[in-house]
Amino acid sequence: MFGPAPAKRTLEAALRDVASQKPAVRAEAVSDLVPYAATAREQVVRAIEGVLRVDEHAAVRAAAAIGLADTKAVEALPALLLAVEDADPYVRQMAITALGEIGDMRATGRLRRALSDERPEVRFQAVIAFPRVCAQQADAIEAVMQATHDDDPLVCHIALRMFEELGESSGELPPSAMERARALLGHASPLVRAAAAVVTARFGDPVGHPVLAEIVGGKLDGVDREDEAAAIELCGELGLAASRSALERRAFGLRLGFGRDPLRWHARVALARMGHERAIRDILSELGAWDRHKRTLAVAAAGRARLSAARAAIAAMRGDERKADQGAVEEALAAIAAEVDA
Repeated sequence: MFGPAPAKRTLEAALRDVASQKPAVRAEAVSDLVPYAATAREQVVRAIEGVLRVDEHAAVRAAAAIGLADTKAVEALPALLLAVEDADPYVRQMAITALGEIGDMRATGRLRRALSDERPEVRFQAVIAFPRVCAQQADAIEAVMQATHDDDPLVCHIALRMFEELGESSGELPPSAMERARALLGHASPLVRAAAAVVTARFGDPVGHPVLAEIVGGKLDGVDREDEAAAIELCGELGLAASRSALERRAFGLRLGFGRDPLRWHARVALARMGHERAIRDILSELGAWDRHKRTLAVAAAGRARLSAARAAIAAMRGDERKADQGAVEEALAAIAAEVDA
């Protein structure tokens, strides 16, 4: 029998349980402390920082690093800098992640050293964190550029992802970064090739379009699921005709022995963006579904596909959480309006 989910601890109970004899209880208590940072920040941060510094179990220290990231605990910066040298690799990774989430420039030197650490898992996290604390974008670009030459494909892959993040604010990548992304379309790792295709397409270079079509058609093994979803989305945005039949199979077909495609929602959105009649009809129909979750997904799909025909139906859901998630409603209406006004 499934019972109700256990209630979250009170602040007092969570502060008590971070000293429990059971590691699992201590880790849960750390997570339960995080929401209380809004009203009892000093107590919460001090307690979590203490766990990071002294707890004997790596899983509990890692939970503490995550908790400090979630609370943006700049006060705990010294403890996190020390934790980058923790004996446990996962704790090291979570400490670096926390430094990136907090975004304090004082961590720049430590993260710069981590970029050349002998351990690939440390370099991986440092590539994500360093640009988020670095004051000069040129320094961030240079560090990420260097990481694209890493022998570890996972590090190279995440560096390409950071190119995307760095380019989002200005809407373009520096020419050197774009040139490097183009070069990585020929990388030995499919993981890296896929990310390079997404980056080049995202910033207006069609050189990687054939790789996008390969990804959507399932002809490139070992691709990260997020990159696969991004490739599907880009094929719809760009109207890549070469991907149309593969998108139809993914959106409407069955994979023999494996059931429906896990990215069928993305494929249908891409087709609708390309003007595919069945995809559009299905999304519009599901705006009137009985199930709230299904309606919310249809709202999000209509927004992603920029379906002006859905505007009135989505607007009718405004202000009523029972009809659909209001965040999805507002986001979809804004996207459709932007398309109509363009």
